[in-house]
Amino acid sequence: MRRIHPDVEDDPDLVVSYACPRDEWLRLNMVASADGAAWMKGLSAGLSGEGDRKIFGVLRGLADVVLAGAATVRTEGYRPARPRESWSALRQGRPPAPPIAVVTRQLDLDLGGPLFTEAEPYARPIVITTEAAPLDRREKAAENADVVIAGDDRVDLARAVRELRRRGLGRILCEGGPRLNAQLAAAGLVDELCLSFSPVLLGGDAARILNGVGSQTPLVLAQVLEEDGFLFCRYVREVQDGTAG
Repeated sequence: MRRIHPDVEDDPDLVVSYACPRDEWLRLNMVASADGAAWMKGLSAGLSGEGDRKIFGVLRGLADVVLAGAATVRTEGYRPARPRESWSALRQGRPPAPPIAVVTRQLDLDLGGPLFTEAEPYARPIVITTEAAPLDRREKAAENADVVIAGDDRVDLARAVRELRRRGLGRILCEGGPRLNAQLAAAGLVDELCLSFSPVLLGGDAARILNGVGSQTPLVLAQVLEEDGFLFCRYVREVQDGTAG
């Protein structure tokens, strides 16, 4: 892997390259085809490559919590994040692996699945839901997860983010899907986008990485890495004075 922007460097240190500039930072991490498709045959894994998986691991290691929408958790078969030997230094003073936080309006999740039953106590999952979610489902979820109520009949994402940060989970890594990404962007909560471009054209009806309510978030291209035809772009939000961050 090599960096080609803003300078040129072979085998850059990925931990340094993707370090969060602040303790409270929300980044999206997505992969897309060259023509913008966010999945292949319904799954993001078909677009991924070795370099993308390496960066995925680094981003999870840097995160205090991994955030995902219920559809992504169901489709991608989410399980608890597991500690990696490469994380030991960068997670010093923190749990060995980040918890998974799931945004779900109605708690339509497999609450008896591995994500909830196989998590270590230090990475107990978090369910972010609404007052309108069925009470029996909320009680079931609370058996193996921390349940956060963040809204009446829709999840208020600004409130959800505040609740995560109140728990000391300031560095939030959102892994999608596209609808959750769009809602976070519309709420002005996205600080960074890490976008891997896969060297393939797909066409078809796959969603873009943001799919839903319209919004506009000016970004600055902070970094580009390249490996085997993949481009790994890091964009950060442009603040009002035109600078990044």
